[in-house]
Amino acid sequence: MFGELPSTLQNLTDLRILDLSENHFSGNIPTWIGDKLSTLMILSLRSNNFDGQIPHKICDLQYLQNLDLSRNNILGAIPKCFSNLSAMANRSYDNNYSYDWGGTTTLIYLSALLVLKGGEDEYSSILGLVTSMDLSANSLTGEIPKEIGILVELRSLNLSGNLLIGNIPDEIGNMELMESLDLSMNQLNGEIPPSFSNLNFLNHFNVSYNNLTGQIPTSTQLQSFENFSYMGNYLCGPPLTKNCSTKGLPTDVANNGSSSEGSKVNWLYVSIVLGFIMGFWGVVAPLFFIRSWRHAYYRKLDHVGRKLYVYWATIGM
Repeated sequence: MFGELPSTLQNLTDLRILDLSENHFSGNIPTWIGDKLSTLMILSLRSNNFDGQIPHKICDLQYLQNLDLSRNNILGAIPKCFSNLSAMANRSYDNNYSYDWGGTTTLIYLSALLVLKGGEDEYSSILGLVTSMDLSANSLTGEIPKEIGILVELRSLNLSGNLLIGNIPDEIGNMELMESLDLSMNQLNGEIPPSFSNLNFLNHFNVSYNNLTGQIPTSTQLQSFENFSYMGNYLCGPPLTKNCSTKGLPTDVANNGSSSEGSKVNWLYVSIVLGFIMGFWGVVAPLFFIRSWRHAYYRKLDHVGRKLYVYWATIGM
């Protein structure tokens, strides 16, 4: 399917799942998704050609537990209002959505295909167990909003493959139920927040190919991942073999800070070489190539030698 999303979908006001992934839909994500489809629990528009910004109306979907907008051409910043997504934010929130069907109340059990932990997994369970957000492989810009740390019910957060900048918010460390966190292939800088030591349930973690610096925080989980989870940065400390300096920087990066000292040593060697060359061509070379200088030089040596001989002979007497 291709083109813009048909507006007739907004008439499905009791819709729980809207999965239009792996199509060729284009244009902006319509705002009526947040206005009219207020009971959505799963919204997947993965692998389409949507562009424009994420509409803030998405933040009104209080039952939304799985949001997948990955692999599109979405621009702009991550909305700060994501903190309003109640089902992702409130631990006391009743994730088992009850629906009155013909006079009986039934819990909604759904089967969903979710991209978690670097692979696709199918879950047939209450959706509260697999709360996730995937915004990867777009062109999102700006900083990761600290408000995202309010979504403490998230089990998976994937922001990889965007153009995000700035520091990683310390508030992400509050999302202690997180099992999969991918921030790779962005332009993030600064250090990995020490609060990440609180993420004790992580079994997939990737911050590779950013501009991160400093020591990897110490925790059971963060030291359990392979080196490729951290590659393409300026990080140091376990699990990497690169040691940290006293400033918490990789040893080779720290040494660059003393480049002035290194340059002094280099100039010392240069001056020695230049002195040798100038001495050779200024004194020694003429003795080889100018006969009159050579004769005068040896005559002078002979004269000095005779004087020394007489001097030592006199002392000896």
